[in-house]
Amino acid sequence: MDYCIVIKVQCQQNLTNFLILKLFEIGFDSFQEFEDGFEGSCEPQTYSERCVREVLSPYREVTFFIKKQEKVNWNEEWEKNYDPIIVENRCLVRASFHKSQSEFLYEIIVTPKMSFGTGHHATTYQILAYQMELDHQNKKVLDVGTGTGILSIMAHKRGAAKIVATDIDKWCIENSVENFEINDVENFELYCLEINQIHETDFDIIIANINKNILHLQMKDYAKRLKEGGELILSGFYSNDLPNLTAEASNHFLQKKTESTKDNWAMLVLLKQSF
Repeated sequence: MDYCIVIKVQCQQNLTNFLILKLFEIGFDSFQEFEDGFEGSCEPQTYSERCVREVLSPYREVTFFIKKQEKVNWNEEWEKNYDPIIVENRCLVRASFHKSQSEFLYEIIVTPKMSFGTGHHATTYQILAYQMELDHQNKKVLDVGTGTGILSIMAHKRGAAKIVATDIDKWCIENSVENFEINDVENFELYCLEINQIHETDFDIIIANINKNILHLQMKDYAKRLKEGGELILSGFYSNDLPNLTAEASNHFLQKKTESTKDNWAMLVLLKQSF
């Protein structure tokens, strides 16, 4: 059985962000926040109960429990429940078992398996919609946390000259390769690496659809790799997180260009300023 380690933490809201950052540092890479705390997960090979207890035990008001949880096969669930999605009446996102519809300007075929990114979630939808308005011609694009590769696929369809995509989940990398082949994506590099392991710089466009805490932590890494005048597209967080992320971005010469919200989920677009 393929499984992950899940930790359920009950704590006050003012502690949530701090504890998520600390758990991220010891290998947890997926988080979901609730009113009374949060849930995080990591791969068995990176899990250390000792490290978890070192992070959480000092806080007497925090309660937590740890369990093994079977991974969801998103491919099976998708085929059971998935309908094609249409983004802004211009892009059709579908599975290979759905019919093609030639009336749409863009068509993306995605088999998600255990990766995130089908266009159904408000975060992915907003970025796809923005990408259709953004000039990608001959641009160099970095897609951080690529998941299914859907945003890289759109960058290719919009004319990007080069695409570098990364994810820390090997399954996502395999899934992206499959989806890139289905959609005839060319001129791409795909890495199972953290953003700080990507040494290339001067990207015209960087896209990161992850979560607020990781975006906040990695803001300096995005800024370092973005060329002057380039655009950083962020999503994966709630609308009430916009002020916090915008403030952090300003510390790294990133100025807000625009923002949007859908179903309480937000997207933030930033421009790299000159020093």
